[in-house]
Order: sequence, then C-alpha cells, then structure tokens
Amino acid sequence: MTAPRRLIVSGDDFGAAAEANAGILRAHRDGILTSTSLMVTAEAASAAVAGAREHQRLAVGLHLVLAQGRPVSPPEAVPMLVGSHHGFGERPIANGLRYAWAWCSTVGRRQLVREVEAQLEAFAGTGLPLAHVDGHCSMHLHPVVLPILLGCAPRFGIRAIRLVREDLGAALRHDRRHAARKTFEQVVFRTLSRLAEPRLRAAGIRTADRVYGMHQSGHVDEAYLLGLLPRLRPGLSELYCHPAERQPPAMARWQSGYDHEGELAALTSPRVRAALAREGIELVSYHEA
Repeated sequence: MTAPRRLIVSGDDFGAAAEANAGILRAHRDGILTSTSLMVTAEAASAAVAGAREHQRLAVGLHLVLAQGRPVSPPEAVPMLVGSHHGFGERPIANGLRYAWAWCSTVGRRQLVREVEAQLEAFAGTGLPLAHVDGHCSMHLHPVVLPILLGCAPRFGIRAIRLVREDLGAALRHDRRHAARKTFEQVVFRTLSRLAEPRLRAAGIRTADRVYGMHQSGHVDEAYLLGLLPRLRPGLSELYCHPAERQPPAMARWQSGYDHEGELAALTSPRVRAALAREGIELVSYHEA
C-alpha cells in the first residue's frame, strides 16, 4: 500500500513584526498554513503569542535566532556571540564562523549553551506547546548548535526539528534565477542535514522526509505551489515560507525582494486548495506527524 501524502505548511518569522503576524494568522485562518515558528526576542513576539492562543489549531515551534536578531541573554553575558551593537551579526556565514571559534573555548561553549537554553526557556514561558524547532537562516543545523538542541531535547520536549533538504533540480526547473546561490545552499544544507539525520534519529526526534521552500525563499507563489503539489511524493513533506500582509520594515534589509504578499495570496488561493483536494494531500503539523 502506498503511504499517504502529508504536508506541513509552515510560516517562518512569527513575531518579527505586526505585518508578519497578520499574514501568518490569516494564512492559517483562511488558507492552508498549519504551522509557524516563533522568534521569541522579536519586537512583535508578545502579539504573536496572543494571536496563537486565539488560533489553537495553529502549531507553533521555536524559530531559533542566532543571526539577524538579538539574544534573550543580556549581551554582556554572551559577548562572544554578539557585536558592538549588542545583537547577533547580520551575515549568517560570518556568524557560523564566529560560533565555531567560540566553541573552541570553554567560555564560548557556555555562552552558546546559555543562549540556546534561554530561547527555549522563553518559548516555554509562553505556555504554547512546542511543535518543533527550526532556525532563522537555518542556524539550528550549525554543527555546534545542533548538539546543544539535542542535549536540551528531553528537558524542553523537542520532538521534531526541521532538516533542510530539497530537490535542487526541481527548484531550478521552476526558476533558474540565482542558480549559483541555490547550488551553494544545496551543498551546504544537504551536507549539514546528512550529518544531522542519524543523530536526530538516534534521539527519537522526528523530521520531515523532505522540505521545500529554501530555494524559492520569498517567492513561494501560486505558480510554485501548483507546480509542487502534484510532484509531492508519499510520506511527510514540509513547505516553509514567509507570508506577510506587506514587507515588514523590521526585516526589509535582510529580505530585500521578498514577495510576502504574493506568498500570502498563494496560501489563501482557492486554486491551491482545490489542487490539494484533487491530489488527496492531507494538511498536518508536526503535532500530528
């Protein structure tokens, strides 16, 4: 018997700004979005939590922020992780190198552990059930960050973590723009996911069989979804995106060119909903997976 096709549709950056909160909640209420990821230190995090409490079927995970944001810990307590502006660096690759260097010292390791635990504790303080963990710029898969999450898993009830693995060929057939960037992303994150997968399996932490959205980040529009849905294979898939009612000013310098409104329109499209029904794809979250 062929396994059913199940799909998690997740909106990242919940709490980043009012525009993102409104888009994610609308995409859930009026569309196909089943899950979201909360940035616990972002400016609209409290409003996001309040919105999630009003939409109890919306699964909420932690969007671990170690780039392009600020720490939960006092900056003076994690000086090896932050810059002179008391926030994390804006360039994920440079941050990754910083954290690898920090890991080489006992002090640096303690600071990384402290901050990851602080973000998990802040999420626990919301009272929301933790659906999963992922990361802004996928920093949760960094080789020194993932072991911290694994160590925290029993204490904080981490049962699912996003692995970023996507079909590059299919992505390029849909949109050949930025092929060099997409190829670089593929090499980096396929390697990190292959290293992470056996460790997650050994820890009993669930992952989706495949994840979509990285190569189309900011442009998960209706055409993309209508092309993707018939190609979904049996098993559990995740699609992540960044819907918002308009571009959040708080995120504009990092998400230049993102079509947030187009993504929201796609997630609430009657044509997309009809395609899901026609293909017999079940919408789920990590809670049900």
